[in-house]
Amino acid sequence: MKTRIATASAAALAIGLLTNLPAAADPFFFSTGNPDGKLGALSQRHSAIDIETETADDFVLSVPTVISRAIIHGLIPSGAPVSNIAEVEVEIYHIFPTDSNTARTPRVLTRVNSPSDVEIGAATRDSKHTTLGFGATVESASFMVANTVVNGIFPSPKQFTGGEGPATGEEVEIDITFTPPIFLPALPADHYFFRPEVDVFRGNFLYLSAPKPILPPGTPFSADLQAWIRNSNLAPDWSRIGTDITHEGPFNMTFSLAGDTIPGAGTPGNPNCRVTTASAMANEFGGLQKAAMRLGYFSVDALQNGIAVFCQG
Repeated sequence: MKTRIATASAAALAIGLLTNLPAAADPFFFSTGNPDGKLGALSQRHSAIDIETETADDFVLSVPTVISRAIIHGLIPSGAPVSNIAEVEVEIYHIFPTDSNTARTPRVLTRVNSPSDVEIGAATRDSKHTTLGFGATVESASFMVANTVVNGIFPSPKQFTGGEGPATGEEVEIDITFTPPIFLPALPADHYFFRPEVDVFRGNFLYLSAPKPILPPGTPFSADLQAWIRNSNLAPDWSRIGTDITHEGPFNMTFSLAGDTIPGAGTPGNPNCRVTTASAMANEFGGLQKAAMRLGYFSVDALQNGIAVFCQG
């Protein structure tokens, strides 16, 4: 039997989904598919006893997109209730060298195709600050991964550890709702990294790998990069999990994103961006009020604020 816990924000969204909403003109969906059982990589927040560890994987947008939901899969300790999942944070990164210090000498083998040094600040969502809601479901009471990366994250030349061996735990699916949604540009086609962190009471969250190359029911794309990891001791650098640390070949991580594309959105930084974007949304969804409802904003004012953040670039 599956068990579930949901925050107030997620519950509110579920109620909203039952209302009469206009049909989505341009839906967006991306997925890396299902967990493949090969790897669990730590992705946890900083605490008094734990250092921050981040695991990130990439996706591509071809047009400006409002992302309203995400799903991730991971392991928590066997027998732990899903209520032990206390907090979730999501960050979005550009690809290096954007948002990065290129004058500094990296302490890793390469930064080519890695996430940038710092996240896109306007795209960060955090349950602690009520900018995301989440619900967790136990998908399997006993799920095994063949290898893990938890503590063995070191600068070059000590980056290779082979991993830290297999692990078994509960496979959980975490359904995330962004409040407000994340509105990202594509100039003309932008490549991003998605990085979730999960705080589990008395345990770790091991983010589960997915097939690479992506297989159905995933969404393959030709520019698919591999998963990267870092902790507070390695930051701002990142290491390739499969190529640098385990030597098992590149990995994807298990996540999906959903929302709506906005093909006529303006260009961030342009003086007419707000007017152009608001007009595109109104035309696409039959008015700004309907656009706000469909895209996951709680009001037209919230939508207008989202447009303003998007247009600032």
